[in-house]
Amino acid sequence: MPQPTKGARLGGGAAHQRLILANLATALFEHGRITTTEAKARRVRPLAEKLITKAKKGDLHNRRLVARTIRDKGVLHELFTEIAPRFENRPGGYTRITKIGPRKGDNAPMAVIELVQEQLAASTGGAAPAKAAPAPKAEESKAESTTEADDTAATAKDETADETAKAEAADAKDEGGKE
Repeated sequence: MPQPTKGARLGGGAAHQRLILANLATALFEHGRITTTEAKARRVRPLAEKLITKAKKGDLHNRRLVARTIRDKGVLHELFTEIAPRFENRPGGYTRITKIGPRKGDNAPMAVIELVQEQLAASTGGAAPAKAAPAPKAEESKAESTTEADDTAATAKDETADETAKAEAADAKDEGGKE
């Protein structure tokens, strides 16, 4: 049997709190980001992350489990077809909470909860992080660093030459227009 959440409820009772969190999670998946109070953002985060984890599995059983909470079929479809594949290589941490200051009317602390957009570095190489390449020998690293330094110095010289040529051309235009 599920253990009820301890402490004060967000709404009047346990059922109302469940509905509030379900609606917040639905809005989060629909819009990608929502502004709410810090308390509600902290409470909806674990629910949203569990729903995304179930959506990543993608089977019928997990779809039905998620459909208990997310009752909007359009949002449910979006969660399984767009949001879950985006987090395929991410082991967790699908949401981010950012505090934005107090609300004007009642001074309640507000926060933005959003789905994380950037990809992990490991996702480009594959599911597992790649092992580092062996360190080059001392002579090779010195040779590479000197050639890199020469390349950067040559590039910097070319850029400064281009800038001076552009400046001279602009000065010539200015002088020609004044006469």
